[in-house]
Amino acid sequence: MSPVLDTAFIPPRDRKEVVRNAVWESMATVDIDHRPPAEDISVRIGLGTVGPLRICSARATAVTIRRTEPLARKDEEAAVILGVQMTGSSTVVQDGRQCFLRPGDLAVYESIAPYTLLFDEGVDHRFIRFPRAALALPDRLLRDISAVPLGPDNPLARLAFTYFSRLAVTDELHQGAHADAAVRPSVELLRAVLTSQHGNSSLAKGPWEATLSLRVTHYIREHLADPGLSAARIAAAHNISVRHLYTVLSRSGISLADWIRTRRLAECRRELAGPNGRLRTIAATGRNWGFPDPTHFSKVFKQTYGISPRAWREQNHPHSTA
Repeated sequence: MSPVLDTAFIPPRDRKEVVRNAVWESMATVDIDHRPPAEDISVRIGLGTVGPLRICSARATAVTIRRTEPLARKDEEAAVILGVQMTGSSTVVQDGRQCFLRPGDLAVYESIAPYTLLFDEGVDHRFIRFPRAALALPDRLLRDISAVPLGPDNPLARLAFTYFSRLAVTDELHQGAHADAAVRPSVELLRAVLTSQHGNSSLAKGPWEATLSLRVTHYIREHLADPGLSAARIAAAHNISVRHLYTVLSRSGISLADWIRTRRLAECRRELAGPNGRLRTIAATGRNWGFPDPTHFSKVFKQTYGISPRAWREQNHPHSTA
């Protein structure tokens, strides 16, 4: 993976802010406590994506990373982060547990609960963020397995270390058809590691079909603002027919068109009430979330929320216009 951030080329006074912004945008909002003074901070980060998976490969001087309770509560997309210890050591703390990682060890922790990462000897680590929904594992299992070392005594963990350490730094796997093809084995391998470590391997045997509805709805959320979002496109992205797509969603009680419209309206409502609600016209806000006809947008918004989009914005921004 080619580095996208190297503090050697950043003035010392700016290093903390630049590193924080890179971590916040790629992985999670966290507090970062660098041990050395600003002039001695050294961070080299490479970033990538494999479908919905986000990847950060980092080498750095000693640091402590904390995700506090307030930050965890603000998480918009629940995620499970896999830590891969390359050299040196680190400590992961979550849910009252503390695990010490050595080279070759793995550990997972959840974004929806506070955690602390201690890199007292410096950082040589891979971070891979999985959407929690994509793993489709029980909440209790994920809570039980967080901050538990997944090490050499687990043969699946040994395999996963080799796989994920290479995935994180192989640029060819971060784009196009190769990236799409790597998503499923990546998710299934981590599922197998976690369920075998937990002693419930039967969960890993569940067919890929069992998580299809979750993966489809996650994909839709990621592409809500895309005007080209359609049943055909969604089906193609998951290598299934449109008919099968509707069947899968029906089993979960989901009507595709209604589900998409409801979530697009919710985004419009959030945006109109947000701090930047007055920076765009109401019609433009609707268009941005898939409602090209302003009249239709106003009608369905009022039908859903009992108030017009203009009145809703005025209620939250009394001095706005347009």
